[in-house]
Amino acid sequence: MFLRIILNYILGYVSIKVEGFYIERFINICMSKNIFFWNMKREKSTLLYANVGIKEYKKIKPIAKKLNCKFSIEKKKGIPFVLNKYKKRKIFFAFLIIVLTIILICSNYIWNIEINGLEKINYEELNNQLEENGLKIGEAKSKIDSKKIIENIRLNRKDIAWMGISIDGTNAKVEVVEAKEKPEIINDEDFCNIVADKDCIITKINVQNGTAKVKVGDIVKKRRCISRRHYSRKIYGCNIC
Repeated sequence: MFLRIILNYILGYVSIKVEGFYIERFINICMSKNIFFWNMKREKSTLLYANVGIKEYKKIKPIAKKLNCKFSIEKKKGIPFVLNKYKKRKIFFAFLIIVLTIILICSNYIWNIEINGLEKINYEELNNQLEENGLKIGEAKSKIDSKKIIENIRLNRKDIAWMGISIDGTNAKVEVVEAKEKPEIINDEDFCNIVADKDCIITKINVQNGTAKVKVGDIVKKRRCISRRHYSRKIYGCNIC
């Protein structure tokens, strides 16, 4: 029954009013001819309200006329009547269809690029590299190969430790983790000068390798050379003045 009501809404239906002395006979004749009614409501014994499909409506009219019943349409409902109501607004619907089509087409392109995680890296520089590799505003999402873009940029930049690209609707989000600068690696076998980083008095010297430039009791000014030695050797420092 529910499916028949849905079908009648798609095809169109009418709410009818039947008035006469032979309402019960009218209903019985319609039932015998398999005419489908729903939402039937009777007032007193001479008045009937009901919904019926457009196709079946044509079969009811001659039955009501034969039984001398007054027959009228109260309301017209369903998709055909809605379309007929707005048929004079063809320009509006045509414009609406064009707008919806444009929106649907535009949703397949990138219209915003967001780059996060930059501190030392120049935004414009990285954005230009993304554009060169295919990630740019107005580019079709189907043409963007995120994996290839990330590989190309990381091969050309040593200041990026990790990069990720995600597409969300018409937005492209680029997440960047900058690489930390590698500390200077010093060879333990290289010679160097040990210097004081503050003014101080030498209290003890233990030179295992190298040449001492000061002796115990000397006052050493900041940045003055104390000893020339290997990094691998220990030399005890001094008291800070």
